[in-house]
Amino acid sequence: MEPFVYNGLPTRVVFGSGTAANLKSEIERTPCRRAFVIGGPQQAATVEAIAASLGDRAAGSFTGAAMHTPTDVTQTALERFRACDADCTVAIGGGSATGLGKAIALRTDAMQFVLPTTYAGSEMTPILGETENGLKTTQRSDKILPEVTIYDVDLTLTLPVALSVTSGMNAIAHAVEALYAQDRNPITSVMAEQAIAALGHALPAIVAAPHDRKARADALYGAWLCGMCLGSVGMALHHKLCHVLGGSFDLPHAETHTVILPHALAYNAVAAPAADDVVARALGASTDGASALFALARSLGAPASLRSLGMPEAGIDRAADLAVKNPYWNPRPLVRGAIRDLIARAWAGEPPPTHPRSSQ
Repeated sequence: MEPFVYNGLPTRVVFGSGTAANLKSEIERTPCRRAFVIGGPQQAATVEAIAASLGDRAAGSFTGAAMHTPTDVTQTALERFRACDADCTVAIGGGSATGLGKAIALRTDAMQFVLPTTYAGSEMTPILGETENGLKTTQRSDKILPEVTIYDVDLTLTLPVALSVTSGMNAIAHAVEALYAQDRNPITSVMAEQAIAALGHALPAIVAAPHDRKARADALYGAWLCGMCLGSVGMALHHKLCHVLGGSFDLPHAETHTVILPHALAYNAVAAPAADDVVARALGASTDGASALFALARSLGAPASLRSLGMPEAGIDRAADLAVKNPYWNPRPLVRGAIRDLIARAWAGEPPPTHPRSSQ
């Protein structure tokens, strides 16, 4: 076995059904006394209910969390956080709520508690992406990693099917890139394959029966593992490209990841065939991994093109320029023309190019 380095992340995880009821006792385990409860507009009722359940531990609430963590929204939330003398945040929702909690923690070093309602996985990472003046930048810091994550399957039962699908595909993207990351290791590779398999089986079951509790639990478990992968190793072309597209064209986060994922894997499969094989095996496919991901997304009714998400065709060249502007590690060298072809295929909704599977 080749030498490797694995850094375990120190987040406390509470997983199950009805576990949201443990939030107050989890806060009481820490020095925190005044919680600032945050979420997006769609979680307003849940945010208020959670705040009420905390009694005198609740300092205030904010329901303006927005996609891509705009810095102006963070500034507004930060002012309220400080005005109510809070010492920790409780984020309820998906990546937008978690991102806002991280942005506040980065600026205040406040402790974070997260109750995910989607499969985003951001709660398991020390990574924050923020958007300012149409550009999204990413940074990593120990201050950004949430201290406690409470996974409550019950909170995902009402997640709309369409969002469940794209959120789940977004999660799979974390695991796929972990398979060919520069700092990949046997631990994250095992988690990645199990995560892809769990979500690959759970998402079709959720589409067929949205309230299937076992499928929801399997999907949330898979999402947790995907988040662990995202937080433990570096990402490459897929995530960098999605940040460019999301920040520059204001495209929806999970949907953009869903569209780009098979194309990014196809681009890298030439240099990382073993990763492509693992994806195919995890999904039980006889095709290459990129084709299997494209077929899975289509079978689930997920969006297949950037055009359907609102990206203008004229933006293809701009996106290609931005994607190669700041060099970063990727298993296959970043060639502007090939990246443009990738984006053009994704814009049109065409399937990714196929590659023969390597011997296993």
